[in-house]
Amino acid sequence: MATSKLQALWNHPAGPKTIHFWAPTFKWGISIANIADFQKPPETLSYPQQFVITGTGLIWSRYSTVITPKNWNLFSVSLGMAATGIYQLTRKIKHDYASEADPTVAKE
Repeated sequence: MATSKLQALWNHPAGPKTIHFWAPTFKWGISIANIADFQKPPETLSYPQQFVITGTGLIWSRYSTVITPKNWNLFSVSLGMAATGIYQLTRKIKHDYASEADPTVAKE
């Protein structure tokens, strides 16, 4: 029984022999690295990097529901990438612009 399930996974259109399987795996690594960056100070974040993470997350979350077969793993990791990118951009924008306008924040 386990052999037939393994063979079915191996021969599935979105199985390990295709990019549909591996692309989300690498994107999970990027998402986890971006989550680890939540501890970094906002001044060390990069606008271009976070825009790319957010953009690819939004684009691929849409595209993953259009391709056949639908790739729900790609969809979920892309939503995660978009969410972490938006959060990091929000942190960076607040740090760069909101703190300058706030007179209660001490200037260095």
